Amino acid sequence: MRWYEDGRLRFAVGIEDTFVPQEFPARRRLDEYELTQHYHLWHADLGRAAETGAEMIRWGIPWYLIEPEPGTFRWDWLDRVVDRLDEVGLTCIVDLMHYGTPLWLDNQFLNADYPRRVSAYAARVAERYRDRLHVWTPLNEPMVNAIQCGEKGLWPPALTGDDGFVKLAMALTRGIQETQRGIAAVQPEASFVHVEASFRFEGGTDLLNERRYLIMDLVTGKVDNRHPLYAYLRSNGVTDRDLESLEPVVPDVMGVNYYPAFTTQRLTTPKPEPVWAGTAGLEELLREFADRYGRPLFVTETSRAGTPEERVAWLRDSVELAHRLRAEGLDLVGYTWWPMFALVDWLYRESTRPAEEWLVQMGLYDLVPDGGGVLQRVPTAAVKAFQELANAGPRQAGG
Repeated sequence: MRWYEDGRLRFAVGIEDTFVPQEFPARRRLDEYELTQHYHLWHADLGRAAETGAEMIRWGIPWYLIEPEPGTFRWDWLDRVVDRLDEVGLTCIVDLMHYGTPLWLDNQFLNADYPRRVSAYAARVAERYRDRLHVWTPLNEPMVNAIQCGEKGLWPPALTGDDGFVKLAMALTRGIQETQRGIAAVQPEASFVHVEASFRFEGGTDLLNERRYLIMDLVTGKVDNRHPLYAYLRSNGVTDRDLESLEPVVPDVMGVNYYPAFTTQRLTTPKPEPVWAGTAGLEELLREFADRYGRPLFVTETSRAGTPEERVAWLRDSVELAHRLRAEGLDLVGYTWWPMFALVDWLYRESTRPAEEWLVQMGLYDLVPDGGGVLQRVPTAAVKAFQELANAGPRQAGG
């Protein structure tokens, strides 16, 4: 029996790990571990994660630091992190790619060697820690990655429009597929949690509504000439031969990321605006992912900004929904509060203001500057509420 087949709902926390290390004029490096001081406080942070009652953690590897030159790996810090994960008893869902490539990979995801390079990096990690790390996410939120890097031009390689989006989508697809095959070759017992951002649109077009699933459809082999976006892909340079050359992989578990305050966008106004959708939006998306991919589901990110009391309310409401859906037969195997502590808004990258002015308090812990240069991890009421829910005892699916 694999870990996700025992009928339990697992609780997890996650540490925000966006890495976009490339710097340009008016574009600063975006490394959330650096900005939240996790590189300095990681040992205590992992201890806090275990104290929440979570049994799993989503934690990411900064590829650009672990492999600073092609084929040259620096393992010392990562070795200590893995030791600490063992010490505190957390099962890690390893986030191998969270948006950014190493500095030496010119043209980033468009580099012709990207799929091979990312697969080789992942396989080296899996081989080194094969007795201790077994659960892998090849690439977090490919849709967001393609939008930020390929459609909006905000992150490297800074392409724009549909042409850029499709180029990124195809490159990310190949990278995910080769990463999963590379890990499986050195660690046959590995399991894979693919994690995708979920979107909902009020007033959205058929293109936007279908495109939400495009990259996962490509990854899992669902795109052929009958797919709703086949003509869209063809009009943006994808040939039948390109599609036939993809080698599909299927995740063991499908991760769904959802935020009640901004996952849903209203597009009927002059400027898109976020809409609060609450548990109804989460339920709709979980059912859609279950129907589309037929895999066990894991809520791999959810939380909300606001007061600690507002966060506790969302925590309780969303966990109650998880239990109800499981009782109704939905194969939901995990729930993650992400982030465990505050994150730094991505707009920091395009500003000159200090990181502490961009803190978004949406964690179980707040990050509070102490005046001496340290971001203190201050527990909120959400810590105790999460502990109570996580320690309430196993509740089997279907009851």
